[in-house]
Amino acid sequence: MVIDVLKLDELARRLTSMIPEDLQGAREDIAKNFRSVLQSSLQRLELVTREEFEVQREILRRTRSKLEALEQQIAEMEGQADR
Repeated sequence: MVIDVLKLDELARRLTSMIPEDLQGAREDIAKNFRSVLQSSLQRLELVTREEFEVQREILRRTRSKLEALEQQIAEMEGQADR
């Protein structure tokens, strides 16, 4: 998965803006640390893109549909065998 650097920077800026006034001198170093920690943490999560998710969802939908059709066929065959 590719991490959107702009969104990562925006999140780091938001976190940096919460730093108390007395630590403003270290703000740039803290912002860099936020970015690197966020990036490494997100990479370890094994996230998928929205596109990958949608593809898998469509595959699952088709599989369920086929399974329901097969279950119906089995039920009909069992009904015929009972006669």
